[in-house]
Amino acid sequence: MQRFSWAAVVGMLLVFCFVGLRAQENNSETYRQLHLFGEVFERVRADYVEKVSDSKLVESAINGMLTSLDPHSGFLNKENFRDMQVHTKGEFGGLGIEVTMDNGLVKVVSPIDDTPAFHAGIKSGDLIFQLDDEPVMGITLAEAVDRMRGRVGTDIKLTIRRDGQEPFDVTITRAIITIQSVRSRIEKDIGYVRITTFNEQAADGLKKAVKGFRNKLGDKLKGIVLDLRNNPGGLLEQAVAVSDSFLERGEIVSTRGRHKDDDNRYNAHPGDLTDGLPVVVLINGGSASASEIVAGALQNHHRAVIMGTRSFGKGSVQTIIPTGSLGAIRLTTALYYTPSGVSIQAKGIEPSIVVEQARFEAIDGSQRRREENLRGALENENAKPTENKVEATVDASTDGEAESFLKDYQLARALDLLHGIALYEDQIAN
Repeated sequence: MQRFSWAAVVGMLLVFCFVGLRAQENNSETYRQLHLFGEVFERVRADYVEKVSDSKLVESAINGMLTSLDPHSGFLNKENFRDMQVHTKGEFGGLGIEVTMDNGLVKVVSPIDDTPAFHAGIKSGDLIFQLDDEPVMGITLAEAVDRMRGRVGTDIKLTIRRDGQEPFDVTITRAIITIQSVRSRIEKDIGYVRITTFNEQAADGLKKAVKGFRNKLGDKLKGIVLDLRNNPGGLLEQAVAVSDSFLERGEIVSTRGRHKDDDNRYNAHPGDLTDGLPVVVLINGGSASASEIVAGALQNHHRAVIMGTRSFGKGSVQTIIPTGSLGAIRLTTALYYTPSGVSIQAKGIEPSIVVEQARFEAIDGSQRRREENLRGALENENAKPTENKVEATVDASTDGEAESFLKDYQLARALDLLHGIALYEDQIAN
């Protein structure tokens, strides 16, 4: 027994010594790497062709370290940090596009509704490879965003690559971007709600919109279309609140990080804002992050039909960590998971019904042969003369409602589905 105890003690001492040596080796390697950084820093200060401030070198080094991890981590200097805080409150200066990095180029996640970029025709998926004829390749995302910002009323030229087209230039005038995150209207007996971004106004805007539908239509309200197309995301708590508005119970989303203590689960509370009305959620390749949380939660709980095309696939969580008066770092700290435990990252949300965006085109049927054109056809004594009669076609320029349908095939399909559900429920009830 004595011999066994001594053997155990010796074994434990050897383990501790091994662990201590490994820790010392790791520390030594870290010190070597930091010494290398110091050497490079001093060499640049002394020999670079132009004098560079210490603050710029340190800021660039930090940003390089963070951006090398993933496209969404980075350093925010005090100006960018202030802009980000203003952005989440719903107003900021710039062009009105959400962007990320893709193989060294700036990729448009989505244009924001009614902004200069939106009116200039910028589309989700566009690649920006030049800003005012200066290449984007080689600069960070933060630097590209800085270049796109500027004094209100000044112009910037973007050189765009778009699938299936030759590169082209777009000149956009900078403006103050005021985001109305929620817009709504009534399509006959269907309530249409579009959330353009999940800023601090999103959940309250949704509640106000649904209340407006109830006040105008009462029991005639047949369903809700929640349009999240080209919504680049935003605040996690707003995505949870919007999802909760349609759910009575159950998990909405979970976040899982490197440390188990940091894992979080967000659950719905009793109370469905729409009292169980049918819901269709529209998504596309520009629907990212918080939009995907909402779509995934409502899909997993069978609370809504998800329609459109596969979403962007940004399933990572960024934490903003202030660094005193110098700004903040944006660090990816966790991944989103749908209630079924599936990660959104680089996968996105697959719609329940795939509907590609398309365009209606009126077909001229005036030359089509009918019964009255057949030789020897019997006449109808009550019919009016049909000479020179031309079939009526929809003119999108004169009919506002028809115009929205002609321009938005996906929305038209969503409205058709809700009307079909309402018809079916009425037949069952009767």
